[in-house]
Amino acid sequence: MGWPGTKITGNKFLIALEGSSHARIRGLVVKALNQPDALRRIAIMVQPGIVAALQQWSKEGRVVVFNKAKKCRKKANTFFADVINKRKYEGDAARAEYDLLDQLLHLKDDDGKQLQDTEVLDNIVGLIIAGYESTSLSIMWAVYYLAKYPNVLKKLQEEHKNLGRNGDFITRDDIVNLQYTNKVVEETIRLAHISPFLFRTAKKDFEYKGYKIPKGWKVICWLRYVHADPKNFEDPLSFNPDRWNGKPKPWTNLIFGGGPRICPGNMLGRMQIAIFIHHLVVGYRWELVNADAGMSYLPLPRPIDGVEINITTI
Repeated sequence: MGWPGTKITGNKFLIALEGSSHARIRGLVVKALNQPDALRRIAIMVQPGIVAALQQWSKEGRVVVFNKAKKCRKKANTFFADVINKRKYEGDAARAEYDLLDQLLHLKDDDGKQLQDTEVLDNIVGLIIAGYESTSLSIMWAVYYLAKYPNVLKKLQEEHKNLGRNGDFITRDDIVNLQYTNKVVEETIRLAHISPFLFRTAKKDFEYKGYKIPKGWKVICWLRYVHADPKNFEDPLSFNPDRWNGKPKPWTNLIFGGGPRICPGNMLGRMQIAIFIHHLVVGYRWELVNADAGMSYLPLPRPIDGVEINITTI
């Protein structure tokens, strides 16, 4: 028995790499995703889709949020392979925009080397797959908790009321200054358990709390437990954004992992959720159809109805 393979993401995706190969590609991906300039561009790029989706939801009137949020492009590998070839053929002058794919195609590592096409392709597709489920789940839980906690929603609406009308875009710099919104995002992803566990292999024999773990054994680090442990978070199952007024205890906020293998898109993920929340709270009102729906816990926790809502424009 082994850990999940790389047939979907490709063997050049970050999670499949170790050592210097991992450090090299991770450094380039971080430059393309998590740096302020990249985040400013991406913030503008993603908003037309978010605005259009919410407008469509309100036209339909009743939607299942999880199903809507999970819709994505099929055959991503073939699509992006074609795009890569087209970009190389056309060159930069053919387009005014400069996006994530351009970043990965042009960035160089410390030795002046660019990523190979397979490295670009594997990481684009891998990032879509990795971000697709986690963002979908987080958006679903944001809609759910804001319907359940009207006091939190009211504070959000107050914070966003001066940022424009329904459909107006906001910038990455706007988001940085939305202190309460960022706490709501952090609390949402803590309870969403977007990364419930980590896969690891023991590199040497060791002992943990009286248990001997031999070298080579497969180990699962259960992050869901860390984020729901009352030793780490008071009343851990309640939705309380104000718990993020101060810094959490060391190694208790592992939503995106930690150390050199922390998710390179952690800031991007947070920003996308904040953008969605902005457009939701300034333009729409909604209510849960099944406020007391039961929960499904595997593979990831969610209400069994997928958060069905009635939604209208304000």
